[in-house]
Amino acid sequence: MSTSGIRRAHTIGSRVIGMALCLLLVVVMGGSVLAHVEEMLEASPANSHDIQQPSPSRTKEAGLQAASWLLTLPYGAAKVAYAIGGGVVGGLAWAMTGGKTEVAKSVWIPSMTGDYIVQPQHLTKEKPLRFLGVPPEAPSF
Repeated sequence: MSTSGIRRAHTIGSRVIGMALCLLLVVVMGGSVLAHVEEMLEASPANSHDIQQPSPSRTKEAGLQAASWLLTLPYGAAKVAYAIGGGVVGGLAWAMTGGKTEVAKSVWIPSMTGDYIVQPQHLTKEKPLRFLGVPPEAPSF
């Protein structure tokens, strides 16, 4: 394959991954955005032509939502890269120990579980943002 063919394939692959991540964000976060739109429609009178100013709490919520979307892009990319690396290292650990699943799980669980998306609750510290997953119990080697 020529160099230009490799570049073209890399560019197409990057776009596909980017679109998949965007779609995932819309699916996961879209419900809360739609709920805010529905609240605003219910709160406004049907025949009123006056433009209502958003309340400070709604403005803050919208800011937190936007910030969480923007922070999810680099954070999610780093988390996915870390999870892929953990999958490879866990697989190597499993192979090197003769198929001991407990050893592989001690790498897989912390690297592959945890939060992949930054939510507004993480930014307000209502909920902890966990880059590393918490194993259910300590493995016995």
